[in-house]
Amino acid sequence: MTITTSAPPAAHVPRKRAPAKPFTLRHFRAWTSDLILDTGSSWKLEAFQEAFVEDLFAGYRECWLVVPEGNGKTTLVAGIALYHAEFTTAAAVPVAASSRDQAEILYRQGEGFVIRSPRLHEPVHSAVAAARGKRKTEVPRFQCLEGYRRINHHAGGRIQVFAADENTGDGVIPTLGIIDELHRHKNLGLYRTWVGKLEKRGGQVLTISTAGEFGSDFELTRKKIRTTASLITRKGAFTRAASERIVMHEFAVPDGADVTDMRVVKQANPFSRITVPGLKAKFTTPTMTMPHWLRLTCNRTTRSEFSAIQEVEWAAALEPAGIPVGEPIWLGLDVAWKWDTTAAVPLWWESPEHRVLGIPEILVPPRDGTSLDPHLVEDALLRIHMRNPVHTVVMDISRAEQLATWISEQLGATVIERPTSNTFAVQDYDRFMEALRQGWLKHAGDAGLTTHVLNAIAVQLPGGDTRFDRPSRTREGGDQERRVIDGLTAAAAANAQAAAQPEPEPEPVYFYPTS
Repeated sequence: MTITTSAPPAAHVPRKRAPAKPFTLRHFRAWTSDLILDTGSSWKLEAFQEAFVEDLFAGYRECWLVVPEGNGKTTLVAGIALYHAEFTTAAAVPVAASSRDQAEILYRQGEGFVIRSPRLHEPVHSAVAAARGKRKTEVPRFQCLEGYRRINHHAGGRIQVFAADENTGDGVIPTLGIIDELHRHKNLGLYRTWVGKLEKRGGQVLTISTAGEFGSDFELTRKKIRTTASLITRKGAFTRAASERIVMHEFAVPDGADVTDMRVVKQANPFSRITVPGLKAKFTTPTMTMPHWLRLTCNRTTRSEFSAIQEVEWAAALEPAGIPVGEPIWLGLDVAWKWDTTAAVPLWWESPEHRVLGIPEILVPPRDGTSLDPHLVEDALLRIHMRNPVHTVVMDISRAEQLATWISEQLGATVIERPTSNTFAVQDYDRFMEALRQGWLKHAGDAGLTTHVLNAIAVQLPGGDTRFDRPSRTREGGDQERRVIDGLTAAAAANAQAAAQPEPEPEPVYFYPTS
């Protein structure tokens, strides 16, 4: 008989895991675990931070993180800047803030990491110091120079924090450019300057921000990133938009969601230290305003505190069906020839409790000193008239007498002159806002008219009356450009004039005695 026995199992020897390489998530995660937060605990990355860092390390030239305030954006940026300076040869990390105070916050965050984290300030041998023939070649791994808001790495890397514009940042060739709260910068001039220099050293630009104001350079660019993305991933409040060179991670309360439901708002605030009870307390404080809540906590594009009409108000008045074809209409007309736009806005007055603004014609002049071709205005009015016959046009004829005559003769419409003086502008504002807030006034959702409406601010005149006006913004060249509101001006004038019309007298009813 042959008996076979199996050999005793070999002792289990765990496989040694290969060390992580720099600029991988595993390496960054291990490196950040040595950093001490201002709470005294070690830094543990959160899932949303890791996802963004993975895309950064994947090599996208432009990386955007748009998330509400209080979600640890500045902490993340400070850590990334120090990491990049340590593992990039001759790293150049300019960090641009919108103001001196914000620059100070950024610097303090990075400095705090260095001071609290022993490995970051421990003495190391400096090859740079040795090459310069210095006797003392042991220097701190990172050295903070408070007066310059600069943090130097012993191998020659440099983090420079400054309140910047495109002029002060023009000489920078970044290996990693970081722009903080981009929505607060007056424009994207510095951002574009740095992006134009990335190829020189294979660099990247990283920007963190919350939502900006409607119509701003930041928000127009943010929208363009979404619309031109080759890959978009959406999950609840999170959206990732990516193309060949650029990736954007953003957390925002979705359109149509309830911004007063704290569970919904929490989804747009991924940081673990932000809680539903904390959000509720923030929302109910007497100092909170809805525009601030929408933009900085919900990460929704909105208008300033002085905006006349908010997106929520305007969205509530949407009636996609618009004006039925063939219905006779009023037409508000605001004419400009050289700089402002010309806007013609249809108004269907079905009843005082149901008025609808239709699809407008908005014409942009050449803005090169020459005038808009009057025939283009006439063609636009004919297009509207062919769909809905115009019975009355409300306009300021002071610079458009010939056009007013053409309207009367060619369209057969009544032209009512309504000047743009304060007296009429106050009436236009009062009647428009009353109709909007009472739910009497609807609109078809035209993007051009929406832009004009949301551009407007409310200005209080001496004596307490209010009118619509337009704010100014600074263009990249530094000159002022006024945001157009001509579509709103035309719509408000037509609405006010229609509201002022006397009710038609009822037909007399006669009763005859019966025999």
